[in-house]
Amino acid sequence: MLDLLTAAAAAAGVFAATNIDDIVVLTVFFVAARSTGRPRPWQIVAGQYAGIGALVGVAVVVAAGLLVVPDPWTGLLGLLPIALGVRALLTRRPDGDEPPAVVGGLLGVAGVTVANGADNIAVYVPVFRSLDPATGLVWLLVFAALVAVWCLAAALLGSHPRVVTLVGRAGHWLVPAVFVALGVVILTTSGVLPRLVP
Repeated sequence: MLDLLTAAAAAAGVFAATNIDDIVVLTVFFVAARSTGRPRPWQIVAGQYAGIGALVGVAVVVAAGLLVVPDPWTGLLGLLPIALGVRALLTRRPDGDEPPAVVGGLLGVAGVTVANGADNIAVYVPVFRSLDPATGLVWLLVFAALVAVWCLAAALLGSHPRVVTLVGRAGHWLVPAVFVALGVVILTTSGVLPRLVP
């Protein structure tokens, strides 16, 4: 029993450390959902589960030796949030005070989650390689529970009056800026830029 609790605590620590930035992105999604209706809350939750599930699935497959992930080329996924942010800036209405809906549905949320967490695979692979099946199952259950906790925390933040007011005032540029900044961070921290620039 102690081993399972230790495994659960370790899984919670790894999840929190690798997904802390998701709280910001999810909060932006929930604020956009409140003001524009897109994406819908269920799409945000389902998209987050799909994105985290894809990341963990790839990590498990790589850990089993069935797939090789070209590192650091996964950093190119940072182009996705940059493109979404730029598109939101270009398509916003000049007279609109509401934050733009950067993504419209489940697939967009999942795509941003995967792009934001592509570097997590480098952490997850050695972990899953070292786990026995029972401990691996504990890790998967903890990850699934924490996705729900992350979504709940972001939904609460996204409905907080101060957050809503801030995004209401500056959302037309703040929301796209968050996505562009996220993409830039992914590109710069992945190590892919030196391979692109001679």
